[in-house]
Amino acid sequence: MISLGCAKNLVDSEIMLGSLEKQGWLLREDPLAADVLLINTCGFIQSAVEEAVEEILQLVNIKREYPEKKIVVVGCLVQRYKEQLLPELPEVDLFIGTEGARDMAAYLNRLLTEVAGQKLLLPERYIMDSSLPRTITTPLFRSWLKITEGCDNRCSYCMIPSIRGNLRSRSIEDLVREAQFLEGKGVREISLIAQDLTAFGDDREKQTNLVSLLENLLGKTTIPWLRLLYLYPAGINDALLSLMAAAPRIVPYLDIPFQHVSSRILAAMNRRYAADDLYRLISMIRTYLPEVALRTTFLVGFPGETEQDIGQLEKFMRDARLDHVGIFSYANEEGCPSEHFPGQCTEEEKDERRGHLLAVQAEISAEIQKKYIGRIEPVLIEGYSSETDLLLEGRSRFQAPDVDGCVYITEGEASPGEIVLVNITEAHIYDLVGRIIDPEMAGVISGQ
Repeated sequence: MISLGCAKNLVDSEIMLGSLEKQGWLLREDPLAADVLLINTCGFIQSAVEEAVEEILQLVNIKREYPEKKIVVVGCLVQRYKEQLLPELPEVDLFIGTEGARDMAAYLNRLLTEVAGQKLLLPERYIMDSSLPRTITTPLFRSWLKITEGCDNRCSYCMIPSIRGNLRSRSIEDLVREAQFLEGKGVREISLIAQDLTAFGDDREKQTNLVSLLENLLGKTTIPWLRLLYLYPAGINDALLSLMAAAPRIVPYLDIPFQHVSSRILAAMNRRYAADDLYRLISMIRTYLPEVALRTTFLVGFPGETEQDIGQLEKFMRDARLDHVGIFSYANEEGCPSEHFPGQCTEEEKDERRGHLLAVQAEISAEIQKKYIGRIEPVLIEGYSSETDLLLEGRSRFQAPDVDGCVYITEGEASPGEIVLVNITEAHIYDLVGRIIDPEMAGVISGQ
C-alpha cells in the first residue's frame, strides 16, 4: 500500500488497512509479493496530482511484468477527476473515491471474484467512527485523531469542499472512545487534525465544540501530550486559550494557517479576517500563552498579489516572529473560483517571492531558537536519528511531528515513546541539541 498526501489521508489509509486485515488480508512491503497494489492518493493541488500519477505509473510497470496483479486507486485524485481517469489509466482495475476506506475489504474481495465489475466507485459521504478497525502506521507512541471530515469554508483557491464534501463532525463520545483505544495502544501524543479544528461541532448541537472535546479528552484519558493542528484564525477564542493555559497536557503549540496578511488578498481568498485581526490574534494568544510556539503557512503568488503585498507579508513576519512558517506557491487549480481571477502571477514571480520569504523566516527562526539554550524541556523520544545511529532524536512540545525540526540527543539513554527532560545546549535554524538529565538535577541546572 502507498499512502500519499496529508495526515488526514493517512488516517483513511489506516482505516483501509484495518478493514483489510480484519478480513484476513496481509500487508506486504514488497509489491512483487502482493496480489493487490493499492494507492491512496492526494488530488488537492497539481503537484500532488502529478505525484499520484507518477506513483500509479510505477505500479503499472509492475503490472505489465506481472499482469495477474490488481491495481486499485483510491482517494482524492479519484473523487476530483472521476471518469477522466478511466481512459487515461486503463491498466488500473478499480478506482474508488474518498469514501471507500471503511469497505475496502469488500471492494477488493469483489474485485478478485467478479469477472468484469464496475471500474469506478464513488461511495456516499460518511464520517468515520471508533468502531471501524484501524491499523496504526505511525510510531506506536504517537497518532492522529481526525475529528471532522470535509469543510464549510469556501476559500477561493481550495478544492477541499468539492473533493471532501461539507463539514461533518464526529461526536465527542466517539472521539473519546478512539482516544482511549489509542492510549491503550501506548500512544503518548495525539495530534487533533481536521481541515479546521475550530469548526468542530458547527454541524451539531451547540455544546459540541473544540473546548468541550478537549475537556473530555483531558478528563477521560491520561495521554500526556494533546496537540492542535490546523485552526482557522477567526475561530480561536478566549475559551480555548484559557483552557490551554490551565491544562499543560495541551501542549503550547498552535498551527494556524494565515495564508496571507494583505487585507486585499485575504478578501480575494474569501478568508474571514484582515491584517489587523491577525496582529490582535497573536497578541491575544501570547497573553494567555507566553511560551507558545506558533506555526503558520503563507500562500504567495495569489492572483493580483503585488510586491507591496509581499513587503507587507515580510513586515508581518518580522513583527510577529512566528516559530514555524511554511511558504507555498499558489497553484491555479482547475475548478476553483480563483482559476479565472485577473492578475495571475508567473511561476518565476512565485518562486522568487517564496525563496525570499523562506530566507527571511530562516533568519527569524535562527534567532528564536537561541532562547532555548540553557533551558530544560520535556522531549518525546522518537528513536535513533535518521542522520546517524550515534544520536537519539526527539521533539519538544514546540515541535510537531513531520513538519518541524527536532531535538538531537548527544548524551543519555531513553527508549522511543519516553518523555524525558533534556538540557538544551545548542540551537540551529530549525533543530535543537541537548542532553538527557536526571529529573533530580533539573532544579540544579535551571538555577545556574
